[in-house]
Amino acid sequence: MSGFDNPFDPDATLHRAGCSCGRHHSQADHDAAMQNEDARVSRVVESAVMRGLFPDDQLRRNFLRAVGAGTAMAAISTLFPMGAAKALAAEKGKLEKTDLKIGFVPITCATPIIMAGPMGFYEREGLNVSLQKTAGWAVVRDKVQNKEYDASHLLSPMPLAMSLGLGSAKQAVDVATIQNINGQAITLHLKHKDKLNPKDWKGMKFGLPFDYSIHNLLLRYFLAEHGLDPDKDVELRMMPPPDMVANLRAGNIDGFLGPEPFNQRAVYEGFAFIHTLSRDMWDGHPCCAFGVKEGFYKEYPNTYAALFRAIASATDYAHKPENRKAIIEAIAPANYLNQPIPVLEQVMTGRFADGLGSVKNVPDRVDFDPFPWQSMAVWILTQLKRWNYIKGEVNYKAVAEDVFRATDARKRMAEIGLKAPASSYTKHTIMGKVFDPAKPAEYLNSFAIKRT
Repeated sequence: MSGFDNPFDPDATLHRAGCSCGRHHSQADHDAAMQNEDARVSRVVESAVMRGLFPDDQLRRNFLRAVGAGTAMAAISTLFPMGAAKALAAEKGKLEKTDLKIGFVPITCATPIIMAGPMGFYEREGLNVSLQKTAGWAVVRDKVQNKEYDASHLLSPMPLAMSLGLGSAKQAVDVATIQNINGQAITLHLKHKDKLNPKDWKGMKFGLPFDYSIHNLLLRYFLAEHGLDPDKDVELRMMPPPDMVANLRAGNIDGFLGPEPFNQRAVYEGFAFIHTLSRDMWDGHPCCAFGVKEGFYKEYPNTYAALFRAIASATDYAHKPENRKAIIEAIAPANYLNQPIPVLEQVMTGRFADGLGSVKNVPDRVDFDPFPWQSMAVWILTQLKRWNYIKGEVNYKAVAEDVFRATDARKRMAEIGLKAPASSYTKHTIMGKVFDPAKPAEYLNSFAIKRT
């Protein structure tokens, strides 16, 4: 049922996707028919209340048929201040723009952005979102820069790079939320199962999704910690995530550090093994972010607020293990991830075959947390500087705080009952080494292998 349909109609269905009244080809057409904004807001409030009181549709129907819609409304209004809630929602609900295009790359990192469509998170906020499946990160960047997308799934280093003009024209982008934490891995071809020690990887070829990715920065860090220079001792090749599996199978690369579900997909197809989970390099590391074009929150403040609520709520929902089964079913279809259910189950539950004959149980292999830590942004900037992507001086703190909107996220998360850290900075431990965001230059100078 749409959030705009009448929850006091006993023949309406409250808990299913699609147009419940049967008079429209799609839910978007149905919602468009609700032209009166006051009626739309009123329906959203009523639906939210009725969903809370009657999680089972049949109980709601029985109640309404027994007492009638008018009596039901009067009775519920004595228990819940429906009028005040509608007034408050109406005040917040005047969306400047309801039709939005949001880009995503088909990987599990985009889970909150994707599931928010079929599972109704956008709809509940009065948003009509068109999810745009996009082949790779360069295409995503270009479409964001050309303003073809209102918002997009982005690799967490991308907004920093775009805002600094690294690898493309300078285009400021704001990080509203982080999408996922952990959820990546180093995967090798089975022919290398006797090379478990990374010191033996000299001369090997590795696939990566993008220069400005956490994958690139983590793999470089990992190799350097094992004494290999990532620019001299191995070959790094950039390719879209879906191409990694085919290139590994064909022998064009020896391994990759990539996003899920492609690590598990390579194991599933029988020619690869998972060497190291990214959580074992940096537990809780950011991967992907939800970004909006600069100024979007000023130009469309109510729309931005609604979009933030939808994404942050979806991210929190995805964090809870008990919700993963429903999420897997929502994101698996061809128009989203286009992946076998068994692959996604292994990724999302953390119980998986490693390709070497063992079954591992790592519940936090993939996780989701919306808070955009500015200390994480500072770490990313130190690594971009380390490998000479950033030339010249950089004000780490100023850039981090300009791009990662942690203060705004904290306020908005509190408004919807989500707990956020009191500070935007914390220390992080990467491969046993503590990173203090207050001392980025000292941290950078501590590395023996670097370009800067």
